[in-house]
Amino acid sequence: MIFASDLDRTLIYSNRAINILGSSEIDNLKPVEKKGSRWVAYMTENAFSALRELAHNSLFIPVTTRTTEQFNRVFIFGQDIPIKYAITSNGARIIQNGRPLEEWTNYISQNLEEQSLSPAEFLSEIKRSGLEWNGEWKQAEDLFLYSILYDVLPESLIKEISLAAEASGWRISLQGRKLYFIPKAISKGAALEFICKLEGQKVAAGAGDSRLDLDFLTLCKLGFVPKHGELVKESVNTGLTVTSQTGVKAGEEIIQQFLRLIPLAI
Repeated sequence: MIFASDLDRTLIYSNRAINILGSSEIDNLKPVEKKGSRWVAYMTENAFSALRELAHNSLFIPVTTRTTEQFNRVFIFGQDIPIKYAITSNGARIIQNGRPLEEWTNYISQNLEEQSLSPAEFLSEIKRSGLEWNGEWKQAEDLFLYSILYDVLPESLIKEISLAAEASGWRISLQGRKLYFIPKAISKGAALEFICKLEGQKVAAGAGDSRLDLDFLTLCKLGFVPKHGELVKESVNTGLTVTSQTGVKAGEEIIQQFLRLIPLAI
């Protein structure tokens, strides 16, 4: 069976996310990511144990907007948690047995060249639109952009930004204080569908918190979204199941739900 899940604010949580989202019974946290000398992301001990069991009894695929370099900081994968595939850079990269899958990388490069403005061209379009906000621009692997926001954006401005992005063949997703801008040629769903064809299997269940996760969740027989997620507003129309828990405990609930789907005989 295949299970797929987003990472940040779905299964793992930064210090900031834990403080903002809050959660009860989070004394037993396990660090899962280290940046320099600092622990920067966690999951509950129960979630970690359940994920380890899941990964040993099924094909578990992490699906993340993180770049491959950022994904590799989550040290539990490949050590405690065995994985054959990981989807990084919002679907622009598929990692197979620790190495980029070149066939997929070449396919994405061709699609980007044919279908999308480059990050530099898109940024110029946004600046020409006259839309402004207080934030710092970052670029990920010459693939997409994100803005680290210094202020909370009003909903009306977010809608204007979204329309401007759509007009240029891009899309946005607000995740915490990061506003992501992704070319439509890049999607988690397309990458997951490619893996499913390689494996000759479908996805039993998936989980994600943001609009960037929706395209891969539609491939899953069952989809879960944490109660704090961006996708909660769309859960009624998409058939997603919203967790009863919020924050880091939601990640634990999701993995427990996944485990229940594995046949008892395994």
